[in-house]
Amino acid sequence: MARGDQPGEIYAPEEVRAILAQCSRRAPTGIRDRALLTLIYRAGLRIGEALELKVSDIDMRRGTIHIRRTKTRKDRWLAVGDGVLAVLQVWLDKRKELGLARNGIPLFCTLQGSPVSYSATDAMLKRRAAKAGVEKRVHLHGLRHSYAAGQRERGTDVETIRRQLGHTNLNTTQVYLDHIAPADVLAIGRADDWTDE
Repeated sequence: MARGDQPGEIYAPEEVRAILAQCSRRAPTGIRDRALLTLIYRAGLRIGEALELKVSDIDMRRGTIHIRRTKTRKDRWLAVGDGVLAVLQVWLDKRKELGLARNGIPLFCTLQGSPVSYSATDAMLKRRAAKAGVEKRVHLHGLRHSYAAGQRERGTDVETIRRQLGHTNLNTTQVYLDHIAPADVLAIGRADDWTDE
């Protein structure tokens, strides 16, 4: 959840697309950053989970990701769509071209093969969001919030969201969702058909 008293941020799909559009589709770091942010946003990953991924954790044929070393110390498998897999494939191809396909190198690495840090990723997201004109408070966990809120808005049941997010307790997920996207409050607002005409 959000730190302190600040509410969790939710980014609209168009805001995330605008941020991703700031990632070059030709420069290696842009390709990497686009894949990393896309995966966090479309799979609801914690940043630590994304940065710990190895190439062997991605099964392109089945469209699954094996999350290891989770906050709850329980492995989990997630499915991702073809769009996410396509973005990941571009990064995998670029890694190979750069000679970064060796064992032991994290999936998301520097151009020298070192792990990418949380602080560098956070700074990168903030820079790209500023260039995209996103005026909200931007932070990495907001991408996870946006995934969870989007799933709730699509009508995904809380148990499925719990498993996707990797929470051990359903109550944790319910509190999390109530904090960032309270379904009853959102439904009341959407049902109000008032206009000023």
